[in-house]
Amino acid sequence: MIHPRFRVVTSIALLSALSMGSSAKGQVAKPVVADPNHGEGRLKFVVIVTRHGVRSPTAKTDQLNEYSRQPWPKWSVPPGYLTEHGAQLMTIFGIYDRIQFASQGLLSPTGCADAEHIRIIADSDQRTRETGKALATGLAPGCKIDVTALPEGTADPLFHSLGAGVGEPDKMLATAAVSGRIGGNPKSLIEAYRPQLQTLERVLQGCDPGVACADANEAGRPSIFDIPSSIAPGQGDHLVELRSPLGTASTMAENILLEYTEGMDTANVGWGHVDVHRLRELVQLHTGNEDISGRTSYIARIQSSALLFHIVQSMDQVTKDRAMKGTLTKAGDRILILVGHDTNLANISGALSLSWIIDGRRDDTPPGGALVFELWESQDPASYSVRVYYTAQTLDQMRNSLPLTLDDPPERVPVFVPGCSRANMSCDWSAFQATVQREIDSAFVN
Repeated sequence: MIHPRFRVVTSIALLSALSMGSSAKGQVAKPVVADPNHGEGRLKFVVIVTRHGVRSPTAKTDQLNEYSRQPWPKWSVPPGYLTEHGAQLMTIFGIYDRIQFASQGLLSPTGCADAEHIRIIADSDQRTRETGKALATGLAPGCKIDVTALPEGTADPLFHSLGAGVGEPDKMLATAAVSGRIGGNPKSLIEAYRPQLQTLERVLQGCDPGVACADANEAGRPSIFDIPSSIAPGQGDHLVELRSPLGTASTMAENILLEYTEGMDTANVGWGHVDVHRLRELVQLHTGNEDISGRTSYIARIQSSALLFHIVQSMDQVTKDRAMKGTLTKAGDRILILVGHDTNLANISGALSLSWIIDGRRDDTPPGGALVFELWESQDPASYSVRVYYTAQTLDQMRNSLPLTLDDPPERVPVFVPGCSRANMSCDWSAFQATVQREIDSAFVN
């Protein structure tokens, strides 16, 4: 049996060889592909807003160690860096994207002729820049695709408008918006997520399901339930300072997710006490916290305005077939990839009221997960439509570095856009454009 990692390397090598061996002259003309949701048409342009790949934890381990019976595992890269495994997974995703878009007629199956029509923009962090490079390697092996990014540590107004000093947010209003979602009481989050918090507490204390577990305080350690709850206007580029057991638990659950998707030994995934079923329960802590902190309407709107503005402008440029201001692409480009963070996905989905269930998890934004906006052109009558979907590798596809093909694809689910989606899940272009523009606050667009 061929090991999955060997199959991936072989796939990359084979695709690279095919790419080098074909020329623009010898490529087959792109077929007209039927849009399964909106009649006969042609895929013209795609925008992918993706989270970076698997990274090491960003939280300070010594602070988290206070709550666990054993120390959290060590990682081979600095905090917050894309791992080698994470880069491999994003290369696999890039290979699949090439196969998928070639099957839809957007790209040629091989060769470098399409590389100049692919634009990749990443946030300034190492994990986002390297994710962009890994995607480029998979999409067009042996070809030149530049990944545009600001210098490390620079706040990019496209991904972090507040950190870049764009606009003047109303922190009191942001705090009220969050407070209104939690009943005016941050302690209410404890009861809302008590079953998941209790499961995490048992994992921290080293207890398997169905086994009696010692109390953390009796063992001389603080419990996550001891973390005080409070809410106040934020400092700096933080709109709200919401403190609660859910916030800390969200970080811990995310770290365990990263251990699993990194492919760590079972003994290092929640100290050997977390399988994929328990992990899905723990992930609810992260998505729950992200829902409050990133999807709350006022916060989501001002933090996603820059991305949404440039996405719509770049798509509109295609419909008008001429160069326009405010775009991130040049005329003739076919794919725009924006490599950011789970917060960017949460903000966009919060602003547009988007939701999904993928791989058994609701509104999760795992490493490599992406919102995809497809622009389709219909010839009869001449018009454009938009389809939105969310895609991510399954937990086990990530853990085992499984190749992605049309027969074994990543998870992909259609996303309904309130305000424009029709019964067939597509939006008329004008309706989509108007829906998105209503949620853009120009004060937060650079």
